[in-house]
Amino acid sequence: MSNPTLELNHLINGKWLTGGGETASSTNPADPSEVVGTYATATTDDLDAALTAARDARPAWDRLGVLARGKILRTAAGLLERRAEDLAVLMTREEGKILADARAEIGGTVETLYYHAGAARRPTGVTYPSANADEIVRSVRRPVGVVGVITPWNFPVQIPAWKIAPALMWGNTVVWKTASDTPAVAVALAAVFADAGVPDGVLNLLLGPGSLGAELVADPRVDAVTFTGSVPVGHRIRAAVIGRGARLQMELGGHNPAVVLPDADIPAAAAFITAAAMGSTGQKCTATRRVIAVGSAYDTLKDALIGKVAALRVGPGLGDGVEIGPLVSERARSEVAGAIDQAVQQGATVLAQAPLPEGASGAYVAPTLLEGDSSLSIATEEVFGPVTLLMRAADLDAAIDLANSTEFGLTASVFTRDESVVRRCLDEIDAGLIKINGPSTGSEVHAPFGGVKQSSFPAPREQGSDAVAEFFSVLKTAYVRAVPSVIGADR
Repeated sequence: MSNPTLELNHLINGKWLTGGGETASSTNPADPSEVVGTYATATTDDLDAALTAARDARPAWDRLGVLARGKILRTAAGLLERRAEDLAVLMTREEGKILADARAEIGGTVETLYYHAGAARRPTGVTYPSANADEIVRSVRRPVGVVGVITPWNFPVQIPAWKIAPALMWGNTVVWKTASDTPAVAVALAAVFADAGVPDGVLNLLLGPGSLGAELVADPRVDAVTFTGSVPVGHRIRAAVIGRGARLQMELGGHNPAVVLPDADIPAAAAFITAAAMGSTGQKCTATRRVIAVGSAYDTLKDALIGKVAALRVGPGLGDGVEIGPLVSERARSEVAGAIDQAVQQGATVLAQAPLPEGASGAYVAPTLLEGDSSLSIATEEVFGPVTLLMRAADLDAAIDLANSTEFGLTASVFTRDESVVRRCLDEIDAGLIKINGPSTGSEVHAPFGGVKQSSFPAPREQGSDAVAEFFSVLKTAYVRAVPSVIGADR
């Protein structure tokens, strides 16, 4: 039985409205003939209405207070938990990731909402001593204002929640422009917030092309922008936002290395690396793009990786036993396949590829393990798919140099039993998140997340208390001096 096509609308000032633009749709990347959702794209007028609603809703949302906002976020977490299975199936149909990954993403999103809801009862400021005995010095946190949120398709629920939950928690209002590949999932998440009691105008969702995002970030009514996406788009956003003095938070991708030392547990390293490189069809900013084997670790690791990659099971995300689904679109498939072909033409060797499902018409690329050196384009350019490059390093010095040889610095993993190597890698590898004897992917909601170099610039982190301290609130310092009362002054 086929699934019905969803008719999608924008959420503007608490109402689900039809856009004024051209008709667009999303399709199932495992079966391009299946249309998941259709919608009329948002126009400049729709954006204006959303921004007006967000500005108008700010004062009342602020006055509601942090405890009441936290209660709404807790309600949203519970609603999402109850709707998890339906949303997971929808995510798999629209984005392509396997059902287990979709379920895990929604579970992580539920925890994200509960975490930020819990922040309602944490201290909101600090008290400092004063030279004056009758004075108190304290910090006060206030909302930034209207936050423009632009999110990608690869984590269509969790990344928006990382941004929207703390923005709302601390009294900001939001205009959210979601990715064009996953509009149905975005509508489902926005409905969770709306049904949980987020007031009209506090969260507004627009479905539309990248040009709509450009208008959003350039609008002077937007006080802060948080964006996850590509480096080129990030550079354009930075010019528009910083140029007008607004706040900016960006995560722009990675080219993440895994450094494997000879003393490592090679079978465990191979398993972690394969999962980090190929899981979610390689469509993670934190995926392992380069495997740097040091000295005698090379041959043993190579054999282990070949076995792991060749054994991966590829197919539709809703299929039984499937480990790797299709890429998000035919456009993405073409880009990744072209990058693999280019690498081979430049001298890379294909060490292993997982078999594709017979007769598949979806956006599939065989998970691929390549062997090569730093002269390859794929050694420095991010390829957003299930492909990783095995490289050789003579020693730790050479490995660290290779690890740092790209413009990115998001995550890295190091496999070793040597504590001195661990300390050196933590000091010298250019990455905002470093895993020791674990995958380059994954993070905790209560810990800061972000990179260095081109991976995150400017640098305010996502997740954890830093998301509040550095981005979603404004810190004020108050000097409060008591006025002595005069007994009998009113007589």
